[in-house]
Amino acid sequence: MPRYFTLEQAQRLLPEVQTLLKEAMTARASVARAEREIENWTNRVQVMGGVRLDPDKMSQLAKERENGAQSLNRAVGAVVDLGVQIKDLEIGLLDFPTLYQGREVLLCWRLGESGIGYWHSLEEGFRGRKQIDRDFIDQHQGDERD
Repeated sequence: MPRYFTLEQAQRLLPEVQTLLKEAMTARASVARAEREIENWTNRVQVMGGVRLDPDKMSQLAKERENGAQSLNRAVGAVVDLGVQIKDLEIGLLDFPTLYQGREVLLCWRLGESGIGYWHSLEEGFRGRKQIDRDFIDQHQGDERD
């Protein structure tokens, strides 16, 4: 059963979630960089029929990839454990489930935005997001737990 946030609860959680999101994005970039470099070495070996590899460099790249993957998993797991949905790790897009007019919708936040100012239905996604207005504030609800 998902956790439903009030707008206020989601706003209060933003600093913590933003920190975790940035950690996840940094770790993801580190893993991708290490994988690209390992792939470049692998391609070079295949094309040239063998290349003298620097074992220390390869070990360092493998360790960087492993450490990045662990950091990524930890940060993503922490966000998910809070009840927040990561929608796009590349641009830093998150959703907080809430209830509006008796149905589940999502409070939508993107890295760089000063606060949560948008929501959308489950079907519409990011492209269908709407600005939070007075009607939404008056008619939405979350969990009572804080």
